[in-house]
Formats: sequence, structure tokens, C-alpha cells
Amino acid sequence: MNDTIKIDNRGDFGLWAIEMAKQIVGDQGFELARAARDGTDDDVRQAGNALGQAITNALMDVYDGLLEGVPEE
Repeated sequence: MNDTIKIDNRGDFGLWAIEMAKQIVGDQGFELARAARDGTDDDVRQAGNALGQAITNALMDVYDGLLEGVPEE
């Protein structure tokens, strides 16, 4: 997630989640489908791992944003 957005409520978070899901599925989901159709088992595994990593990265970005300004213990 490159752009900074402000999430003030559940609705804002829902909109962010929908947009991120569309972006991730559009990018990584296509690669996974293509690997499943044309690739080897290793290609499918790599594409699946890339999809999982994209999801993880998005979640970590929003988590890091929640912690901005919170003092570390």
C-alpha cells in the first residue's frame, strides 16, 4: 500500500479492504490462475506463495499504520 489513507471507522476500513482485495486478486490472482492453467506444480506453488505474501503485506501495512504514534514499551 503506497498511498496513505485515514481510517476513522469500520466503514473506512471496509472500503480499504475491498480496494486492497480487488488489487491483490487482480494482480496475484491472475498469476495464480495462469500458473494453474499453464504452469508446473512449482509455478502454482510460487504464485500461491506470492498471493499469500501480498495479503500479508497489506495486513502488515494497515497494522503498522495503527501503531503510528503509539509509544513503544
